[in-house]
Amino acid sequence: MNRVPFPEMKRPLIAILRGIKPEETEAVVGALIENGLTAIEIPLNSPEPFKSIEIAAKMAPANVLIGAGTVLTTEAVASLHAAGGKLLVTPNVEPEVIIRARDYGMVTMPGVFTPTEALQAARAGATGLKFFPASVLGPSGITAIRAVLPQELVIAAVGGVSDKNFSDYTRAGILAFGLGTSIYKPGMTAAEVAERAKATILAYDAAIGA
Repeated sequence: MNRVPFPEMKRPLIAILRGIKPEETEAVVGALIENGLTAIEIPLNSPEPFKSIEIAAKMAPANVLIGAGTVLTTEAVASLHAAGGKLLVTPNVEPEVIIRARDYGMVTMPGVFTPTEALQAARAGATGLKFFPASVLGPSGITAIRAVLPQELVIAAVGGVSDKNFSDYTRAGILAFGLGTSIYKPGMTAAEVAERAKATILAYDAAIGA
C-alpha cells in the first residue's frame, strides 16, 4: 500500500477554520502561518469553502499544507483538488473518498473512533487517522487502539484538545492534533487568531519539551 506521507513538520498541528468566509481567509491564514502553524483545514460546511481553500492554497508557501475537512464524497475530493488542496480530513471512513484523494496525492486523515474504523481506513491507504472525539477516548483509549495499527500511520487527536491539555496526550506519544475553537471561531479577527496561535505554539513546545 503506497500511502501519501505526512510532510515533515516541526509541529504537526492542524488549525481548523470552521465557518471562515472567503473575505477573511487571507488575513487569518496569514496570521496562522506567520506564527508557526503549517497545516490548515477549512471544513466544507463553511461559507464558500472551495473559494477559501483556493485563496489559502495560492498564498501559502510550499511547506504549508492546505485542505478541507468534512469531506464526504468523491465529487468533493475532485473539487478540493481543483482548488489546490493537498489535505483531506473526513469525519468518517469512506474508502472511496480516501482512495480518490490518495490518487490525487493528498494527505488523508479520516475520522475514526473504533479499531474497526481505524483498520478500515488503514487498508484504504490513509496517511493518518483523526481520533475523534479525543476527549471521549482519552490518551489511553487512543493508545490501546494504536497498538494494532501500522506503525507508519500518523495518529492525531481531535475534539476537546487544546493548548490547555497537550501534555496529557504527548506523554502517551500522541504528537499530532487538530485544533478547532481553541484557535479559531467565526468572527475572530486575524489579530485574535495570531494571539491564539502564539499561545498554542508555546504550549505545544512546552508539552514536547522543545
